[in-house]
Amino acid sequence: MRRVGWIFLASVAVAQAPSFRPIGNMSQLMVNIIYPTSDAIFYVDRKPPSSDLEWNNLSNQALMLAESGNLLLMPGRVRDKGSWIADTKMMIDAGAGAYKAAQAHDLDGIRAVNDSLYASCVTCHAQYRDNYLKPKHPQ
Repeated sequence: MRRVGWIFLASVAVAQAPSFRPIGNMSQLMVNIIYPTSDAIFYVDRKPPSSDLEWNNLSNQALMLAESGNLLLMPGRVRDKGSWIADTKMMIDAGAGAYKAAQAHDLDGIRAVNDSLYASCVTCHAQYRDNYLKPKHPQ
């Protein structure tokens, strides 16, 4: 009897698993979420945070950047099971590192994730964005 109860509970949990549906398209995610949050990390030295409020804002930007990687991994958005996932995980890790650094008010820690964040963007765009890094005008 006990086994039947567990099987029933497990099947109910599977049946009630949430379904996710993308709302925005890839361009909207990039332009409205990922670019602004990554820019907060990339350009932190333009005006380094100097108050708790500014550190909190930077922390929020880093958290949004890290969590936006999960949006890129939703069904319907994943381009392949190789580079797309690896590049996205690199972005998530960089965002998570920036988040931890911002929580600790560690400007050097923010700077330290810049290279890996940049690498995640460039490698992904080079592979999945048409005409990225190609000359605009033939010579």
